[in-house]
Parts: sequence; structure tokens; C-alpha cells
Amino acid sequence: MARAATTSDAFNAIAEPQRRDILVLLRAGERPVTDLAQELGMSQPQASKHLRVLREVGLVRVRGAGKQRLYGLDARGLRPVHEWAGGFERFWNESFDRLDTYVQDLKQTQQLKQTQQEE
Repeated sequence: MARAATTSDAFNAIAEPQRRDILVLLRAGERPVTDLAQELGMSQPQASKHLRVLREVGLVRVRGAGKQRLYGLDARGLRPVHEWAGGFERFWNESFDRLDTYVQDLKQTQQLKQTQQEE
């Protein structure tokens, strides 16, 4: 089965680790492509390609500031990812609740054994 184009949706776009790294950097605010490329240890053309993909799926916006183009995060594009991942929140909460119950039971058992040994 052919893989969907990276520009088809946010899921495919963020499948690339370097694009996720760019999004993390943009959380702090707008940055020019040269800063992003330098920070991530990639060439400016590589960074530009990743930014183009992120822009096409609505995760990054660009604005001109004099001779520079500043890229910023548009987190609204991550809503589908957030909604999908949020569906697993109940699963994780229940798993952590079960783990907490197990740890509490284990502590009580150990305390009971220790008390019995001291008697």
C-alpha cells in the first residue's frame, strides 16, 4: 500500500522527526529559517523543505519582516492529532490507576509482613 503524501495531513507531516523538532522550536516564538537550520544542524534548504511541508498542512505560518521571513507555530493544525491522541487518555488513566492500586496493595502487604516479623 502506498504511503500518503507528507503534505496530505498533519499526521503524515509530523511523522518526520525533524519536523517535530521544528515545531518544538517554534513553540517559543517566531524564527527565521536560518536560525531553525542552525539550531537543528541542517542546511537551510533542508529546513526550508520541512517548513514548506509544515506550512502546507497548516502547522506553520509565515510572515515577512523586512527582508526576513519569520516562521511561527500554528497549533490549530494540530487539533486532529490532539483529538486522536486524547482518545487514549482514558486508557492511560485507567492503566495508571491500576498501577497505583497495585503499588498501594504491595506496600500494605510489605508493611503487614514487617509488622508480623517484629512481633
